[in-house]
Amino acid sequence: MRYAHEVGKVRAAEQALMARLPEGTLMQRAAAGLAAVCCRLLPRVYGAHVVLLVGGGDNGGDALYAGARLARRGARVEAVLAGSKAHPQGLAALREAGGRVLPADRAEPAVRHADLVIDGLTGIGGTGALREPYAALARLTEDTDAIVVACDVPSGVDAGTGRVDGAAVRADVTVTFGTCKPGLLIDPGAARCGTVELIDIGLGADLPDPDVVAVWPEDLHIPLPSPESDKYRRGVVGIVAGSERYTGAAVLCVGGAVRGGAGMVRFASVPRPVELVRQRWPEAVTTIIERTPAALEKVGRVQAWVVGPGLGTDRGAEALVEAVLRTELPVLVDADGLTVLARRRDLLRRQAPTVLTPHAGELARLLGRDARREEIEARRLEHVRRAAAELSATVLLKGSTTLIAEQDRPVRVNPTGTPWLATAGTGDVLSGLIGALLAGGMTALEAATAGAYLHGLAGRLAASAAGSGARTGQAPIGAHDVVTALPDAFRTLS
Repeated sequence: MRYAHEVGKVRAAEQALMARLPEGTLMQRAAAGLAAVCCRLLPRVYGAHVVLLVGGGDNGGDALYAGARLARRGARVEAVLAGSKAHPQGLAALREAGGRVLPADRAEPAVRHADLVIDGLTGIGGTGALREPYAALARLTEDTDAIVVACDVPSGVDAGTGRVDGAAVRADVTVTFGTCKPGLLIDPGAARCGTVELIDIGLGADLPDPDVVAVWPEDLHIPLPSPESDKYRRGVVGIVAGSERYTGAAVLCVGGAVRGGAGMVRFASVPRPVELVRQRWPEAVTTIIERTPAALEKVGRVQAWVVGPGLGTDRGAEALVEAVLRTELPVLVDADGLTVLARRRDLLRRQAPTVLTPHAGELARLLGRDARREEIEARRLEHVRRAAAELSATVLLKGSTTLIAEQDRPVRVNPTGTPWLATAGTGDVLSGLIGALLAGGMTALEAATAGAYLHGLAGRLAASAAGSGARTGQAPIGAHDVVTALPDAFRTLS
């Protein structure tokens, strides 16, 4: 896993470490790491044109000291100061190494013609929109052909949340120190970071448990079939989805469960979606039910439930959601089921694990009148934590960065998402997939984490397969393409 810590905890760890080290040691460690990454990125350092965008804080000092190291290796280093103040020792070191300071009116041509730009305008403490001239300097990184390297966090990105208000540096590489910061992993800030390089400066012993973690394949502990496995040991998932009006959601949800490794899928709905599921997924055991509280009595034994995709939101749908949540089994609620819960939050008072998979609009309805979709999208980390606490559930917030939260646990970030998944029906596939993992015995947090990872990876694989031979290497996909790619996604974990 890649760990991230809130800004206040990073500051406290830095202070504790600096108290044990000679003055300036920590900045020199950061500058050495930053310069080393820049050297790797440049085809050759000698003769390279490097421009530093320098603010008045410690990140400006890191950039200046790194620039001095590059200058001593033969690079032509120029610094543009955003204000009247700059780190005095760093500035002296740059000048002693042969670097020079440019007037602000030379910034635009310098950045445009640079080989590499180092962003040291603001640091991890920066919040809110950049002011001038910082904003103007940040905008220069949008149009340059130079490699842009951000120091600790791209200026204009809130290190704690990933929020971006106005202009922000767009980096190709972000060199961060000691530990990642949440804003480097969460959109919209993450989209500004490029590749994140972590430099060890010795904070480890002073850092507490992480606040956010990004998962890697080795972190996913998906149960694999053994010689003793049968369909019941592998997990039986019950799916209550679809309606006479919305049939496709049922087919896709069942597909996600079948291709997600379920030993058996029991699907229950009204006649039309049952007919279509039988045609597309004959391995699923189907049951026609009425939309009443007693409907589940006909379905048979299951080990986890999925409810909501395409279900509708009328009183019959509410009766089915209530019936599923009254069981003592793990339950995933998605789509129309979440709309039902927005008016029946009392149904979440249960002891068994519950996974909710909203997008920002659905989460706004669940949280009530004081939550708006736009605010949730801007402050995703804050709201997914709030939802996990208020709703007493595992909450998977879908979007450009998928976040998974449980109360009093580090928030998990899925790194495999792709914009190609922003198409109708892919959420239904995700619901079936996570439901299969729940039925297979995974905890709610682990099932949601693994499901998001595999779902995102399947989307990437499907887009690549669809775009084979195309200029970009990717092409539009539909939800069924994600279902088809799930076995290949699982195969990457073996």
